[in-house]
Amino acid sequence: MKKMLKKSALAAASLGLAASVLAGCNDKKEAGNADEFKGKITIWDGPRWPDEEENKFHWLEAKIKEYEEAHEGVEIELVQVPWAEMGDKLGVAIAGKAWPDIAPVDISGSAVSIDHIEQGVIESMDNYLDKKEKEDFYENALDAYTYDGKLYGIPNSITLHSMLLNLDLFEEAGVEPPKDGNWTYDEFLQAAEKLTFDRDGDGKMDVYGFSTYIMPGYYEAWPFFYKNGGSPLNEDMTEFTFDSPEVVKAIQDLADLKLKQKVAPETLGGNDVGGTFQAWANEEQRTVAMEPWATWAIGAAQGAYPTNFAVANYPTGDSKDPVTIGGVGGWVMMHQDDANKRAAVADFMKFISTADEQYHMAQHYGIFPARVSAAEMDPFKDNPQMTRAMEMSDQVVMLPRHPEWRKIDEAIQNELQLVFNGEKTAEQAMADAKKAVDKIIK
Repeated sequence: MKKMLKKSALAAASLGLAASVLAGCNDKKEAGNADEFKGKITIWDGPRWPDEEENKFHWLEAKIKEYEEAHEGVEIELVQVPWAEMGDKLGVAIAGKAWPDIAPVDISGSAVSIDHIEQGVIESMDNYLDKKEKEDFYENALDAYTYDGKLYGIPNSITLHSMLLNLDLFEEAGVEPPKDGNWTYDEFLQAAEKLTFDRDGDGKMDVYGFSTYIMPGYYEAWPFFYKNGGSPLNEDMTEFTFDSPEVVKAIQDLADLKLKQKVAPETLGGNDVGGTFQAWANEEQRTVAMEPWATWAIGAAQGAYPTNFAVANYPTGDSKDPVTIGGVGGWVMMHQDDANKRAAVADFMKFISTADEQYHMAQHYGIFPARVSAAEMDPFKDNPQMTRAMEMSDQVVMLPRHPEWRKIDEAIQNELQLVFNGEKTAEQAMADAKKAVDKIIK
């Protein structure tokens, strides 16, 4: 695992997802004394893996209780925020100067920008992690939160996207899954056609071959758009390039799974994340055979939603090489006026980011640890699906490191939704996206 996670491609992706939002400079500040702080610390987090009562915040709630018991006078408030709303809520909070003390920044996107760093909204962590502590993190994970030699967060996970195949539906339809998880787009399309069928003979399709969703900050569909080559921006990020013929064809190909081939449900390209997952994993539904997901879904399919499934590469196109998108997640500290509170916030961030916690999270939440020592505990020794996903780390491509990436992403994703709704062709939509993005980058 140690060698896998240090591959340069994943490092590039982590930079693309996080370094662009974690840059800037803070003047050297007093470290403070965590033991002197008495008061409230507020942390935001999204749902993670469920316990037996379907509580997806149980892990952090338990850590909060443990920390409060060991630190008299410290109260930690957890604010539960759906991942799909995290970016917008952070943006509003920052604009109103009512931010939490600790916020998660991960693959789902963020409202944090370089401007916010320069304005002092994000605190440097350099006073709170020494050289020895930093050496236990993978270099690419630290790079994701580092700019100009300063650290602006604590990484706690590495993740990437993969194709998840419901093997029970493959067997029911008499379809062989791709050998070793490798396939071309034509082979994927043929499988999708066979996996779309009328189970009860009422003249309506009950099962579809493929589905996913499209919305700002989420990239499950995007590796399909890279299959013929191309990227959203050119190398120096001065020009929009998702309107290239290669990308336009790839976008239209995926939309046509619903619009022409009819091998995807009407929900393809919508914004219902939970509903899309339930259609693949919920035992009472399972109306979709193939869906792309970040690696957390592997943990969910092994735990809360037991599924007979396989992990596969995204299908290849003209470029011949499979690609995926990945990144690094972790915690950032928002601006603190009081030095002792700053130290206490950092102390709690470290408390929930230990090697033991990252090992525990890897086993239950479907992520790769950001700490070397956690990875060396071998959390996936009995987990072939996660091991297979880990092998895809050398397929990762980076998202652009543009300081206005969140605005660029929103402009692109909004146009993509119109394509999947059948309101525009991919060519029309990307031409319109270019107009919007050009205003942002120029």
